[in-house]
Parts: sequence; structure tokens; C-alpha cells
Amino acid sequence: MSLKNSIIRAFGYRAALLFGDPLMLDRWHYVCRYLPVTRDGQRLFDVGSGSGAFTLGAARRGYDAVGLSWDERDQATATERARICGQTARFPIGDARRLETYGEHVGAYDYVLNLENIEHIIDDRKLMRDLAACLKPGGWLILTTPNHNYRPITSADEGPFSKVEDGWHVRRGYTPAMLRELAADAGLQVEAIEGCSGFLSQKLTVPFRKIKPAMLGWTAILPFRVLPLLFDRLIARLTGYPDFSITLVAYKPRFTPTANPANGPASGQA
Repeated sequence: MSLKNSIIRAFGYRAALLFGDPLMLDRWHYVCRYLPVTRDGQRLFDVGSGSGAFTLGAARRGYDAVGLSWDERDQATATERARICGQTARFPIGDARRLETYGEHVGAYDYVLNLENIEHIIDDRKLMRDLAACLKPGGWLILTTPNHNYRPITSADEGPFSKVEDGWHVRRGYTPAMLRELAADAGLQVEAIEGCSGFLSQKLTVPFRKIKPAMLGWTAILPFRVLPLLFDRLIARLTGYPDFSITLVAYKPRFTPTANPANGPASGQA
């Protein structure tokens, strides 16, 4: 068993959230604000699930959780971690760019997560429509992506950005107007556009990325990882320092508006 899986066995799924950079933990805390604990058998679809940390966290909160990724190695890792944690989360292999071909996911979920994924995909309009199609009426999309107006953490964040889908970002990021445009085009109503990952998280990510081997960088910042949780919101209020990620929570309407000229304004029909 790998060292990381041994740590997960000892400390549970939360340990997986610490294996990434501080921005990853920020995203999980943001997701939890809009993902209530459930005992109602609600279903959740994590599109672009990576090694499965968010999918496992959702399963721990009571969701029937499915994590989709094209990477067979990531899916094998996530499946093994689900077994270690005693979670029933499932990790099929699939391509977020081809969601419309996986009929079992259409209209199937109460929540869809898409975290730091859309900036890798050229046809973001299609992706947003496909994510919306996976929701049941009354379902919720929770999305995070780089903030177009971020301050680069390292030089790679300055570009150039890819012209093809080779695993790197194909665009710098998104503004609130861009996210509203995509949501409206997909038939979603915006509940909230906010941000996450402030000053301290970004500064701690620098040594995490630069110190090699990677485990040494992870160890170097570990004692300081509580600081962003305590102080980043305060720093943002005092200085206006931009969050690295912009966040979207959007709702799929339960009712289809129907025109009814005889009775005045449009009314809702289930």
C-alpha cells in the first residue's frame, strides 16, 4: 500500500484533501457551504474528479456519489481509496467533453460538481450545457475555475495558454459576466458567484509547486495550512487581494415557463 493510502487508512477521506495544494482544500470548504449533509439518497456527479477526494467527501456527506475522469490511473486510485474509506462512491472512466454520449447520466443528479475543469476544455459552452443536462429539475451545479483577474502564483499562470486540449489551461480564466453568460445559455439560474483561495493559500502554493521532490514541498507547508482558513477572508476584506478561483452556484429550474396570453403573464408548469 502506498504511503498516501496508508495515511488515508489512518485518518480517513479528509487526508486526501491535504495531498493537493492549499487551493484544493479551499475548494472543498467552498463546496461544503452549498452541499448540505443528506440522508435522502440524493445523487451527486463529480465531473473531472481527479483522484476522487471531492467525490469521497460527498459520499461521506450522504450522497450517492459518482466521479468521472478519463484518467484510468486516477480512477483506480480513487476506487482503492473508496474501498479503504468504506465508501460506496463509484468512479467510471469517461470524457467530460463527451457527456452527451453517456445516457445514464442525463437528468440523473441532484448536484453536479465541476471543479477546476472547464478551463481545460475548448468548447466550454457545450460542457456547460452537458453539465446542466445531467441535473434533475431543481438540481444544483457547483463550479470553480480560475479567476480571470488573478495574480499569477508562479510564472506558468502567466501563460501562454494552450491552443489544444493537451492537459494545460486553454484560457486564463473567467469573469462573473462570462459565467453568467454560460449559465444562461445552458438554462441555469445563477444563485451565487463568489471566490475562493486567497492570499495565504496562494503564497503557500508557491513552495508546494517549486520544492522538489513533491513530498518535500508538501511537508514544508503542512504546519502552515491552517493559516488560510483563519485569515484569508480577513486579508481579502482589508486589502482587496483577488481570489485565485471564481466560483459559481447555479440552479436548474423546476418549472418550464409557458406563455398563456389568455391569463396574462407566463405561468409555471411542472
